[in-house]
Amino acid sequence: MGNKVLIGMSGGVDSSTAALLLQKAGHEVTGCTLQLYSPPGKPPIDVEDAKKVAQRMGVEHITVNLEDCFRKNVIEPFGQSYVMGETPNPCINCNRTIKFGQMLQVARKHGCSHIATGHYAQVEFNEKYGRWVVKKAVDHTKDQSYVLYVMSQDQLSHTYFPLGGMTKPEARAIAEENGFVNANKPDSQDICFVPDGDYAAFLTNELGIKSKQGNFVDKNGTVLGKHKGVIHYTIGQRRGLNISFGKRAFVISKDAVTNTVTLGDDIDLHVSSCLVRDPNWIALEALTQPVRASVKTRYSQKEVAATLSPASNGRVLVEFDQPQRAPSPGQAAVFYDGDIVLGGGTITAE
Repeated sequence: MGNKVLIGMSGGVDSSTAALLLQKAGHEVTGCTLQLYSPPGKPPIDVEDAKKVAQRMGVEHITVNLEDCFRKNVIEPFGQSYVMGETPNPCINCNRTIKFGQMLQVARKHGCSHIATGHYAQVEFNEKYGRWVVKKAVDHTKDQSYVLYVMSQDQLSHTYFPLGGMTKPEARAIAEENGFVNANKPDSQDICFVPDGDYAAFLTNELGIKSKQGNFVDKNGTVLGKHKGVIHYTIGQRRGLNISFGKRAFVISKDAVTNTVTLGDDIDLHVSSCLVRDPNWIALEALTQPVRASVKTRYSQKEVAATLSPASNGRVLVEFDQPQRAPSPGQAAVFYDGDIVLGGGTITAE
């Protein structure tokens, strides 16, 4: 006999297929669409596709308004991270607090023992570590384990990822075979609350964050010209600097306190180590001694070999076997043992 499962249904093809797979596995499924963000002057997110899929499956569908919680725990920290000169990944905060935090609470209120999502990842109890772990999806081109390092043991032990063992084309084919209205719906690419990708405009218009002009400087502190505000730049950026440097210039660091953006050569972006704050451990209970691992410092990156060591204030020192290009403060560093997520944290400036 299956479990009662609350599955997050965004209206996309992945969560719809995941819901169907759970139902076919014998679970009692309830669809749940989380209302997270409504642009000013526009109605709440469209949940009609999710409702139609749930109706076709003959299962209950509920909508839960979490807009205030989402703003407090995702949008506002996103803005503050930019103000500090970081480049944040809000999807990770959303997974931590909303998709696996709030949704598990909603599930329990509705008598469900488990939650599920359409993420491409796997969850299992691992005998080697004696803990619940996140593993990469079978389809490594769609793998989303990187954004799931924040999950707790309680969350993992009550979560299903039905798509972890299949490819995206297989998921679409199942949706099409079952007549789902969203079978050919394109994947969403951008951050849900900044669909046009203009983060600086969002920060100014929605959060009232003013962007003051400051100085471009070189590594020696020599002023090279004016920039339009630190929130407009990311580490490694080359295009859109609007400054003549006499050669190709890259953003190699930002300092929100002095409001300066430092420019340099591509070689300046390559570092042999970085510090990671606020680590969350999944396979390990804690990091008490140096550990060998492979590390990803951005979502689309292939992981690289490194040594993890405990550092001051609960941080982790990541020492790469080979220098890595532009690990950016605010982004996540995620640690792997093969396909298993050991844990991860937020890259921080020295």
